[in-house]
Amino acid sequence: MQMSCSVVELVGPGLRREKKGCVQSDRRRIWVAMSAPLARTVSPADLGVRLDVFLANQPEIGSRPVARRMIERGVVRVAGRRAKPGMFLELGDEVQFEPLAELLVDPLTPDLPLPEVAVLYDDPWLCVIDKPAGLAAHPPEDPSVVAHTVASWARARFGDLPSAPDVERPGIVHRLDRDTTGVMVVAKTEVAMAALRVQWKEREVHKEYRCLVFGEPRFQSDWIEKAIASDPRHPDRMTVVDQGGRESSTFYEVIERLSGFAYVRCQPKTGRTHQIRVHMTSIGHSLVGDRVYRSRQRQHESLPAGAPHPGRQCLHAIALELTHPATQERLRFEAPLPRDMTTLLEFLRAQKPAERRR
Repeated sequence: MQMSCSVVELVGPGLRREKKGCVQSDRRRIWVAMSAPLARTVSPADLGVRLDVFLANQPEIGSRPVARRMIERGVVRVAGRRAKPGMFLELGDEVQFEPLAELLVDPLTPDLPLPEVAVLYDDPWLCVIDKPAGLAAHPPEDPSVVAHTVASWARARFGDLPSAPDVERPGIVHRLDRDTTGVMVVAKTEVAMAALRVQWKEREVHKEYRCLVFGEPRFQSDWIEKAIASDPRHPDRMTVVDQGGRESSTFYEVIERLSGFAYVRCQPKTGRTHQIRVHMTSIGHSLVGDRVYRSRQRQHESLPAGAPHPGRQCLHAIALELTHPATQERLRFEAPLPRDMTTLLEFLRAQKPAERRR
């Protein structure tokens, strides 16, 4: 039977199961929908029966624990309304439900369609991709999220890949935020992994980003030299700090001023979590579309009426320059600006003449 695998619930910690041809990996127990919703009508024989008992008697379900879980997860409707636990059925009620099944899913090889990822360069040592928005670099710490990542895509395409010490992140040398697009490198051999990690540690990799920000920076270009640390009020966020934290440097240059917005080139010297987003926010110029980092000055600003909203932070890793781990050749990879950013950029450019006429 072909299944529609929309994740409904994580019900327990990972299990370990060996698969032929691969190493053991942690697997997560999830519930998935087995088919399109089914409908059954309450007959005289079922009159006054509790809903969970009625569902347990259906051949697609077969047990009250599964029936109760379905009711709790909102995949059961009675007479067109969401079912409530413990309700009793009336003659003629139509009960709609989506049969669920418990599956084991490997977070590094989820049984889901592979995402479309553009390959910019590929050889026996490394692969360079143009990462799309919405694709995380590696499985998140939140165990309830089961989705493809760059790591799972790479392993599905290339087989077993090396990981950094003490973590299972196949091929991942560096990361981009889930909603940041652009150039990302995957290591395919242990030698390549080690050599590339040294280049990142020694800051020998040249990184260049493009972003759209609220407001027009005072300076045409400048360095932002502000230490970054975890935000004590929001553990999942970062913030600039006066004391402590980790040294962080970002060079920015305004490419184009857009009447209340700016198209900016950023070249981070360090590689801290969310560095560009945090640094640009710290000087009062939050990234357009960023739902996490908004400066106090810009927090209430929004795009003009009719503007195409990107639905994510407008940040793109446009270029990456590094030394090939085997040939020692200096290579530069570039990824074109994605459509959501080019469309918004064109819209903002079109607003400038109209504003100047007023």
